[in-house]
Amino acid sequence: MGEAQVSLKHLFRVFTKPEHKDSKLAQIEQHLSDNIMDFLSQHVVTKKTSLEEIEKDFALPSVPESPEFVSEHAESLLTKLVAHSVNTYSPTFIGHMTSALPYFHLPLSKLLVGLNQNLVKIETSKAFTPLERQVLGMMHNLIFDEADAFYDQYLHSAKHALGAFCSGGTIANITALWVARNKLLGPQKGFSGVARAGLAAAYRHYNINNLGVICSKRGHYSLSKAVDALGLGREQLLTLPCPQQTLRPEDALAQGRRYQEEGNKVLAVVGIAGTTETGHVDPLDELADVAKELGCWFHVDAAWGGATLFSSTNRAKLHGISRADSVTIDAHKQMYVPMGAGMAIFRDPEDANAVRHHAQYILREGSKDLGATTLEGSRNGMAMMVYSTLHILGRRGYELIIDQNIEKAQAFAQMIDRHSEFMLTTTPTLSLLTYRICPQGVQEALQLAGEEEKIKLNQKLDRLVVGVQKAQREAGKSFVSRTRLEREELNGLAITVFRVVLANPLTTEQDLRNILAEQVDIAKGMRLYKELNKAARQIVQAAVQA
Repeated sequence: MGEAQVSLKHLFRVFTKPEHKDSKLAQIEQHLSDNIMDFLSQHVVTKKTSLEEIEKDFALPSVPESPEFVSEHAESLLTKLVAHSVNTYSPTFIGHMTSALPYFHLPLSKLLVGLNQNLVKIETSKAFTPLERQVLGMMHNLIFDEADAFYDQYLHSAKHALGAFCSGGTIANITALWVARNKLLGPQKGFSGVARAGLAAAYRHYNINNLGVICSKRGHYSLSKAVDALGLGREQLLTLPCPQQTLRPEDALAQGRRYQEEGNKVLAVVGIAGTTETGHVDPLDELADVAKELGCWFHVDAAWGGATLFSSTNRAKLHGISRADSVTIDAHKQMYVPMGAGMAIFRDPEDANAVRHHAQYILREGSKDLGATTLEGSRNGMAMMVYSTLHILGRRGYELIIDQNIEKAQAFAQMIDRHSEFMLTTTPTLSLLTYRICPQGVQEALQLAGEEEKIKLNQKLDRLVVGVQKAQREAGKSFVSRTRLEREELNGLAITVFRVVLANPLTTEQDLRNILAEQVDIAKGMRLYKELNKAARQIVQAAVQA
């Protein structure tokens, strides 16, 4: 690869725009754009190359000594990086929550990168700060629907914040529980508060052994990170079984009472609005009652399902969310914004002050900077992408997409239910569902088998699902993910299932039929498939003879 001249003149050219539209740099930019669009029109994986092979292109640990020409480096990226990336735009990529984006984000991202604003401080962002405050206000209004006078008072108040813009749902969940912790263990006469005195001093002052957070086993792993980062300890994340995929309010209340009777304090009850694995929504209104009974914070992790609030038809699925003290929403999920756009929204504009920090050189008291109340300091202007998408799509546009996603998931569930080779394992509440490959004869055998035979059949089915999922992924034409779910009818036994996320508006029912057909073809080519059917026939014959 050629080396560019090491000179201030060359470096100056790197930092300045091309002199005319037909310049070399402009040609490179067009070339990259064309190649990206070509890549996005192909399958999920365009080249079947092992990760080990790809690693060889990124094996040198030393910093390059001399500059490269931009044109040559761009070609290198196309060959080494783009060609081996995952095409999340593909309508047959239905395994994860990362989906296709509206095309307008490509040109808008140039504006975002070109301006390079830092929203930690107005001095490095100016108009981006009021824009970010407005976006947080829009989300607050979507969730809590306060009167106009409320937003007139708090939207741009230097003493308040309606939320925190974050790089994702993990930071948003940590931020929400950080605020909850600092409020619960706040300053009192003779005690400066947990933020200053620390957790050990706070426990002594408030005479408690531990602080705990209650959620279901479907709670996102970021909650485990949160109790770790906040010093509570992972053992204080009290996860409860959810055989029906949602947290039972009576179980949460009983657990909270037991915990507090032991000299502990419940910091928060966390309800999930769209679980990562199955898309189920906890009974939020009832959990708000539990939190009130326990005297604790109520947080709703709506990273996935929060966008459902745009839909007049389906927003009732999140009934009770307006009673939360804080809510997490990820705009880079069902709001179709590029990665890196999470938000923690607070019902009470005073709450963010529990974590307010000042620094004389940048975060001065009385400033409207949101960096004073966010866990992250320097942040880019991703709020602009949310702002733009909200305006370009509008609530009604989002409503159409969200409703279509849910309808498509329901149609796919019916398709699976009618198919002789598959078994639906969770029906969609939102636009997620799970299923497994399970031939009709095996389904019949599972109804007749004894406990030991059921376990053996399910173990073989698990291996079949894993084998099919891996083979389909490696073929590169389509992608579904897999997970493990406990089944109440199997006395809590966990089974392996396919997991599908229907978020891409371009995915058609024919795409879904093709994915099922591909899975059947893969399965029928496996020896395990034949073994399963043979074992199933033997169980059915034995039952008939008995």
